[in-house]
Formats: sequence, C-alpha cells, structure tokens
Amino acid sequence: MVFTATMDFRPNVDAVLWFAHKVLPLVRQSEPEARFVVVGRNPHRRLDVLRGRPDVVLTGAVDDVRPYIARAAVYVVPLRVGGGTRFKILEAGAMSKAMVSTSLGCEGFPVQDGRELLIADSPRAFADAVVALVRDAGRCAELGAAARAFVETYDWKNIIPQVEAGYR
Repeated sequence: MVFTATMDFRPNVDAVLWFAHKVLPLVRQSEPEARFVVVGRNPHRRLDVLRGRPDVVLTGAVDDVRPYIARAAVYVVPLRVGGGTRFKILEAGAMSKAMVSTSLGCEGFPVQDGRELLIADSPRAFADAVVALVRDAGRCAELGAAARAFVETYDWKNIIPQVEAGYR
C-alpha cells in the first residue's frame, strides 16, 4: 500500500498515523507481509514513532513518486481531517491504480464507491477493502481503469470547451 503527500501537513500526518496504527494491523492479520509505504517530503517528527517498524517505510523526498505508486498493490487515501485539493486521487487514478479512500479523502470528486475506488471510513472497513483488493487483481484492474477514465475527464481538451462555453 502506498500514500503520497507532503508529510509536514497536519491532515497527511494524521492520515498516516491513523492508517499505520488502526488499519495496518488489521490488514496484516490477513496479509502478514503487507507493507505501508509513505512517500513524501518533510516527514513531520510525529511520524518518528513509525521509523523502524518493518511494515512501514517513510521515504522522505523522492525525485518521482510514480515508481512507488506503480509498485503498490493499492493506493490508500486515509484522510480524516483537513481540506484542500485531493490531487493524490487524480495522481493515482492517472496511473490506473486501485484506491481505497475515506469519504473525506475523495470529497469533491464525482466518484462512487465501487466504481472508481472503494470508500471506507472505519478501520475495519478500510482494512477489509484493502485486503479484498490485494487478493483480487482483476478487481484492481477494473477500479484502476475506471479511475483512469475519470481522471481523463480533467484533461484540458475536455475542460477548455466547457470554459469557453461559459464565456458565450
């Protein structure tokens, strides 16, 4: 599982700590080899409690997040607080990656649970969704393709005509 973000932003720190402490142990009950890779610059000192855990990797800054996303079985968006844009949804979707997100993590996007991604808000539901995807490559491919199709609607070739129509 992978999560990419700026890691000194409070909502991202909260997301990683919640996932690592509450969700990951439940995932590992079914998938003991599962690892959580946190990719992002400036890991906050609150994340130091995760250092040394064999099931968590904090990369810090990387030149390119794409190889990490590509290698992951599932992209997780465990956001529970905060606002801002959710570019991580677009980034993972652009790479046709299967995602599990909290409701807040995909808020503002016209996505549906089970169509472009899976939505889960409790630790158990989130873990169950992750495990289900880890065990079903076909379902991952379906969700990834739907996520990619969704992201393609954000292409400039689709957006510019809508903007131009607004000026008429």
